Amino acid sequence: MTVITRFAPSPTGMLHIGGARTALFNYLFARHHGGRFKLRIEDTDTARNSDEAYQAILKGLNWLGLSYDGDVVYQREREERHKEVAAMLVQQGKAYHCYTTAEELAEQRAAAEAKGEAFRYDRKWRPQSDGTALPTPPAGVNPSIRIMAPLEGEVVVRDAVQGDVCFGPDALDDLVILRSDGTPTYNLAVVVDDHDMGVTHVIRGDDHLNNAGRQMVIYEAMGWDVPVFAHIPLIHGPDGAKLSKRHGATSTTEYAHMGYLPEAMRNYLARLGWSHGDDEIFDDAQAIAWFTLEHVGQSPSRLDFAKLNHINAHYLRLRPDAELAEMIAPMLLTAGNARLMEAEVALLVRAIPSVKTKAQTLPELAEAARFYLYAPTAYDEKASAALEKNGGNLPVILTALHAVTDWNADAIKASLTELATATGKKLGELMPPMRAALVGSMSGPDVPLAMEVLGKEASITRLEAAGKA
Repeated sequence: MTVITRFAPSPTGMLHIGGARTALFNYLFARHHGGRFKLRIEDTDTARNSDEAYQAILKGLNWLGLSYDGDVVYQREREERHKEVAAMLVQQGKAYHCYTTAEELAEQRAAAEAKGEAFRYDRKWRPQSDGTALPTPPAGVNPSIRIMAPLEGEVVVRDAVQGDVCFGPDALDDLVILRSDGTPTYNLAVVVDDHDMGVTHVIRGDDHLNNAGRQMVIYEAMGWDVPVFAHIPLIHGPDGAKLSKRHGATSTTEYAHMGYLPEAMRNYLARLGWSHGDDEIFDDAQAIAWFTLEHVGQSPSRLDFAKLNHINAHYLRLRPDAELAEMIAPMLLTAGNARLMEAEVALLVRAIPSVKTKAQTLPELAEAARFYLYAPTAYDEKASAALEKNGGNLPVILTALHAVTDWNADAIKASLTELATATGKKLGELMPPMRAALVGSMSGPDVPLAMEVLGKEASITRLEAAGKA
């Protein structure tokens, strides 16, 4: 058997982080088994669909690096097939025409609410096993089609994550599978499409678990093989509540703009609800080799930005310096500049090793590297205090630095050490005003290393400027 999974989003909004994880789990499971991962766009809700959302889904999957197999399946293009299956079920006596109007259903719902009872359709138009005649269909009413749910026994969903989940007759209504306007409902379309696409494993959020019971009725009525269901718990915010915008970013697009790397997001999302022992950081090949449904947990996972930042920092350090320089260059443009000059990019590439060890996201890396491109025009409070306290040392420091011929971090540090010995000063008195002059603040990389990257001329120019400030 070839394993086939699918990701089936609706094009009504951005690719949510929960949807991205669902796509990832389907991708990993299919790749683990040497199977196929397919993409289906569930676009039957024409009132809410948008091309912008559709493009956002494709862009999000592409950014995450999740490649699907074959052509995209569009659910709206399969409407005639859905209608065909509904008609077959009627012909087989497993579904029936229902002439109850929307107004009548509203009255039934209101009556149930008044009694404090759950609403259930009264099955007025369901054929009776004893042959009792049905009412005469009213003129001018287009019927919907309802499937005949079992009146006794249980429907059991054998879920690879949740275990066996039982649905009794009270939990299963005679579901509408074709509306009175001739359009298929979600549950019918999903079952037909999964069957026709050969889907063997349906991996999705556990908010669809109740739908699985309803869909089982359709599978059994058609005599089709039921795929393996795996309903994964949803992602919650750090406070344990269902993830929402108040917890921060919720779409893959937002995470990309926040400076997270796709490989870091794949790693992090894989660990949200799935585990491989105590392994926290692993590459794609390991994730594919290790991923099984047996290790998907039953409890909701919580978004943890500290852990995401830690993982992202790891992958930042693995990226080549030239790639990182290219990624952060647009963040370092000043007004009116469309791009950095070639010399500025080259400087940025040299600067990356000195700042990427402490950065966790691309914007953090850009901010840490900014001083290399732009000399400070002002000094923050701590830098100003350092210059006020020890700025008087800058003239002798400049004299020593002018004498350095082989401009590298080791030579610069050796020169400053000799100066400290000769003047009876400590490096702790020499380095702070230098850092303030070079960076404009008291944060940044090792001073001699920063000066090596900046070069002799730029370093001395900044020290001289600070001495005159």
